[in-house]
Amino acid sequence: MQKVDEARLESDQQYRYEYLTEFVGFEPSDAAAIQAFAPHLGPRIPELVEKTYDKLLKYDVTARHFVPRQQGYEGETPSSLEEVGPDHPQVQFRKDHLSRYFMQLIGRSYDSKMVEYLNMVGRIHTPGAGNKDINVPLVQMNALMGVISDLLLETVLESPLDPSATTKTLLAFHRLMWIQNDFVSRHYRME
Repeated sequence: MQKVDEARLESDQQYRYEYLTEFVGFEPSDAAAIQAFAPHLGPRIPELVEKTYDKLLKYDVTARHFVPRQQGYEGETPSSLEEVGPDHPQVQFRKDHLSRYFMQLIGRSYDSKMVEYLNMVGRIHTPGAGNKDINVPLVQMNALMGVISDLLLETVLESPLDPSATTKTLLAFHRLMWIQNDFVSRHYRME
């Protein structure tokens, strides 16, 4: 039986990542499968971003998070929820971030810098980083991660990969999304 330092899981993101990857079975071959999928995912990123934002803007509880000024955005902000739409410049700014997220998944090495990135993705949606007025509830983040995961898996299933590569790529993205979801939920403390 392996010994795990539970306190260290909370304080050391690299240790946490290594524990999670071992536990869920995310191996270097999974990272390689994700990176090898780049030619199939890359061209579909704009479509995945639009589908994600169609879903986010469909509900007031998720769309409301695009009213406050986003970290790094310098343009005009919506004055009300009614002004939030897919073509608003601040929403376009956020769409660009999601595009970069997908690119990071397929284009980066899965090293300590990637661990920092996965952690930042979780933290940036809370007052712990970025704009103190943006505090996306965990239920909204879980819903978002579910949509992103579903879109990734759908893209794999629609690709021309052979059955063996399809299975390997599906499992790789599935494992990665569970790790990402943990790096989101760790920034929410239940009272």
